[in-house]
Amino acid sequence: MLRYEFDWSVVTSGQYFDWLVSGLYLTIQLSAVSIVLAFALGILVAVMRMSSIKPVKWAASGYLEFFRNTPLLVQIFFWYFGSYKILPDAVNEWLNTTNFEFTAAVIALTIYTSAFIAEDIRSGVMSIPKEQMEAARSAGFSYLRSMQYIILPQAIRITIPPLIGQFLNLTKNSSLAMTIGVAELTYQARQIEAYTFKGFEAFTAATLVYVALSFVITAIVTLYSKKVLHRAG
Repeated sequence: MLRYEFDWSVVTSGQYFDWLVSGLYLTIQLSAVSIVLAFALGILVAVMRMSSIKPVKWAASGYLEFFRNTPLLVQIFFWYFGSYKILPDAVNEWLNTTNFEFTAAVIALTIYTSAFIAEDIRSGVMSIPKEQMEAARSAGFSYLRSMQYIILPQAIRITIPPLIGQFLNLTKNSSLAMTIGVAELTYQARQIEAYTFKGFEAFTAATLVYVALSFVITAIVTLYSKKVLHRAG
């Protein structure tokens, strides 16, 4: 009978610990950039989805249906392997001089997550009594100004719980970036397993780090909700 000797020191000191720290840093960087961009893009798509201009509304609806119903991994591969076919040459040249793998992962995570955020925000907006929009318009506000100053702040406050869920999903989904060579946390854990055959220790450490990140993200968003959004209300 084989006996496995658990050696926690493999991932708590030395070179392999440094690998995990490096992977954690890249995971945080990848998640943070994607969360900010996905939130901004999600708001834009939600506003477009509720527009009275039919071509704008149709474009947003097509965006939501396409990106919500295709796997994230496929989208990552699409941007990594196919971006040079659809992006201008100048953009491709710039991408090749930067960390292209990281950029492709950010694009995929941003677009994929923004589609879900847009629907969450739209649901929040739909829960606001329509009389508030009518009152804003009668007071001289344009549609966009009414959304910016009156409707969206309330809608975002309502959608804080589902938004936390989307941010957490994005952080976990960032592990798929390892498939295109982004050396984030899961990638580094896999590297440690390949070098040491201590996969249990490596992925236990990675799991604990992801759990800690989830608690941190939840705490940050909840704190923002209490101190900023409630103050605005």
